[in-house]
Amino acid sequence: MKKRRFPYHIQRIFHWVGKAIDQYQMIEEGDRILVGVSGWDSLCLLWVLRERLKWIPVKYEIKALYIDPGFDEKIRQVIEGYLKRELFDYDIIKTDIGVEAHKSNNQKNPCFFCSRERRKKLFTFAADIHYNKIALGHHLDDINATLFVNILYGSSISTMKPRQDLFKGRITIIRPFAFIYREQIQRLANFLSLSPIDNPCPSSKNSQRKAINDFLNHFYKKDQRIRYNIFQAMRNVHREYLP
Repeated sequence: MKKRRFPYHIQRIFHWVGKAIDQYQMIEEGDRILVGVSGWDSLCLLWVLRERLKWIPVKYEIKALYIDPGFDEKIRQVIEGYLKRELFDYDIIKTDIGVEAHKSNNQKNPCFFCSRERRKKLFTFAADIHYNKIALGHHLDDINATLFVNILYGSSISTMKPRQDLFKGRITIIRPFAFIYREQIQRLANFLSLSPIDNPCPSSKNSQRKAINDFLNHFYKKDQRIRYNIFQAMRNVHREYLP
């Protein structure tokens, strides 16, 4: 099928997604890819992965999974409405993970609890239906922010990898938006006319991650190269100059 003509800013997204997939060998012929959807980032990723199938030689299957954290039914309705309208293959798992994460026994780190429990359900669902890849919508800014979260609060120099093999290679997490930054995804969401999806999580407005993103955005606005410099620094470690 002939490749559809897109505006330049959309073409650049396809370029950088293709580059990330190629560099980290994220997708291979016959892969069955479960896309974890929760907001604009992941819905945009789902669309990009399907659109690429129209012209690339490598063929794969995609299926969307939304794990409803139990905060607000409206979010589920918006996401499900889009998936239905665009004829995506999808499933929804209703949970109370978000509510449980904010009970008194998890007050110190509700985000850790919520992330861990949702990840468990993703892994279990993928294994049950024999999908070997899980695609997540994390982008370049997420990867950079995670580095600083782990340094400041985890005493470690680590972040999310663009590709991560788990369970002896039975399941692989891939992040095709690893070279894409937040504003690019926002422009794509506008191009796709996605409805606004406000994060209903009580911790979203004052989390450690939000504070770090605000800090980094201050520098990104001064010089766009900084976000890529941070990412490159993680691949250019001089261990002889570390304690």
